[in-house]
Amino acid sequence: MQTESVVGLDGCAVRVVDAARVDSTRRRLVSRAESADLARLFRLLGDVNRTRILYALLEAGELCVCDLAATVDMPETSVSHALRLLRTANIVSSRRDGRMIFYRLDDDHIRLLLDLTRQHLRHDAPVGAKARPARTRRARD
Repeated sequence: MQTESVVGLDGCAVRVVDAARVDSTRRRLVSRAESADLARLFRLLGDVNRTRILYALLEAGELCVCDLAATVDMPETSVSHALRLLRTANIVSSRRDGRMIFYRLDDDHIRLLLDLTRQHLRHDAPVGAKARPARTRRARD
């Protein structure tokens, strides 16, 4: 008598269907170290206040801490702390003009990342809508 195993909807009944494809993909896969760097970057970008600061810089081009704090409605000390983290990660850069320091996005890659992420969030929203609502987990997820 043969027993059949039950496989969940997200499982595979067969362990490796296409060994060549698995091997090829593994060779092109990002390394664990690069994956860790990417995860750190996304965690840094995952803060609501830092995200608002980045979008303010995206829109304005360049702002000093006091103008940035007024724009995002945050205390200057909190903005300074966020900018220090973002500058350390090479997401923003600064320039000094006398006693004033102005901040801007470090390069076009950051601008592209922000634009593409926002576009992704809006890609299936109706025309004129802001962003689609966050998805809620269903009981079976």
